[in-house]
Amino acid sequence: MKRISIAPRDNWQHTVASQGLTYHTDPDGYPYWNESAYYEFTSDEVDVLYDATVELYERCLDAAKYVIEGNRLGQIGLPVEAHDAIRWSWQNRERSLYGRFDLAYNGIDPPKMLEFNADTPTSLVEGAVAQWYWLQDRFPKSDQFNTIWEELVAAWQLMKAEGAIMGHTVYFATCRSEEDWMTITMLQETAHEAGLATKTIHMDEIGWDPRQRVFVDLESNTIQSIFKLYPWEWLLKDQFGSQAIESVKIMQWIEPIWKFVLSCKGILPVLWELFPDHPNLLPCYADGPRDMPRYVSKPIISREGQNVSIHTPMSTTDSEGRYGGYPRIFQQLFDLPSFDGGHPVIGSWIVGGKACGMGVRESQGLITDNGSFYLPHLFNHVSSGL
Repeated sequence: MKRISIAPRDNWQHTVASQGLTYHTDPDGYPYWNESAYYEFTSDEVDVLYDATVELYERCLDAAKYVIEGNRLGQIGLPVEAHDAIRWSWQNRERSLYGRFDLAYNGIDPPKMLEFNADTPTSLVEGAVAQWYWLQDRFPKSDQFNTIWEELVAAWQLMKAEGAIMGHTVYFATCRSEEDWMTITMLQETAHEAGLATKTIHMDEIGWDPRQRVFVDLESNTIQSIFKLYPWEWLLKDQFGSQAIESVKIMQWIEPIWKFVLSCKGILPVLWELFPDHPNLLPCYADGPRDMPRYVSKPIISREGQNVSIHTPMSTTDSEGRYGGYPRIFQQLFDLPSFDGGHPVIGSWIVGGKACGMGVRESQGLITDNGSFYLPHLFNHVSSGL
């Protein structure tokens, strides 16, 4: 695992924007997409990350089953009004489309799960598209752990074949955010390639028909299948949260509501309880740091590194945010590797139950947040000999 500096492509901003990465630079002028360096892995290291992703997904499904069937949804912090819908969704085997594990990896120790972005993971345009075209431009003879697009198409095709898609049209919905809009546009294209009829809609354009008790679009068409890049915890707190719960049994939500279990960081202590000393897990507890001298405290619901605290015997590092009111979990601190002052976290994708690609986010501090860079990666088919 190496970080290698390289000159960016001429006019790279126009290039990545034409590929859908229109948010390549933040409002202050700092590049979010950073191709002045890339990460190089060996094929053995990619195999390690692939295997860890498959293993962690299976263990997460075990933990979800344990929590849902053992009536522990309240214990991990999920609202009681959602419990019946979660159980129904799980028992009816509602299909999941995708998720992204955030892994700490240094090329030496086994990858460690930091958390699972199981409900609304982003960085798809970067991972599936922009970094693939970067590879073709710069290193066409090298390879990349990246079949994200192909697996998304295959997952949609399977859902269609199995009758998991309700109605004639899959709606793709999100807030009025450029990054989120480009993400659902990309996902819409993969669904279209799979032969599905699609339509985009903003979340605030979705209405509720009280007579038919269904959600509708601006033309009063019933919405039967919807991909929402909008977290379940937000949806349940919205004006029509109770209607969303009611609708679970009559329409297809993607991601399904049972994925709320895995997107909640309250699942991390459960994983450690079920699989203590697992090589891909970090010790984690819900009742405090116990005997861990170095640990990370996280709200059970949080995004983009908000309200995270890192504690060591010498110092405490905090991030601000809007999730400070949630209960917290306490996870052992794992020292991220440092490459030229950057601390990488691996985002490893699972699509349709298959591990299929990764991306690298790099922070200058110890907390990976919304200001962290995205760097492309590659690997060559040469064994490390380990």
